[in-house]
Amino acid sequence: MAKNYIQPGNTITWTNEDVTGAVDVASGDGVVAGSLFGVAQTDIAVGADGELELVGVHELAKVSAQAWTFGERIYFDASTGEATSTASSNKLIGVAVEAAANPSATGKVRLSAAFTL
Repeated sequence: MAKNYIQPGNTITWTNEDVTGAVDVASGDGVVAGSLFGVAQTDIAVGADGELELVGVHELAKVSAQAWTFGERIYFDASTGEATSTASSNKLIGVAVEAAANPSATGKVRLSAAFTL
């Protein structure tokens, strides 16, 4: 293994910056951190460090009025904290791995660990 190898990168340590508008993050919440999207593995208070999972399948809060199909691209609306099938200015986070009905509060998403430049 290369001497400069650090970790697989499936999780990252993120600091919940103590800035105006910062809020405590609950375990399981989606977090947009710069160009990355991850799911908080524990509660992360403002000013604290915590782990964000960048890969895997997670059940996330979704826009209730949407129906999802298997394999559909899923985005994250940081303003509402919900996953959505609407692209617009939302961040692509992965694909639905199970159909989700309209209405339903959650959907299962396989995170892509993708980021935008």
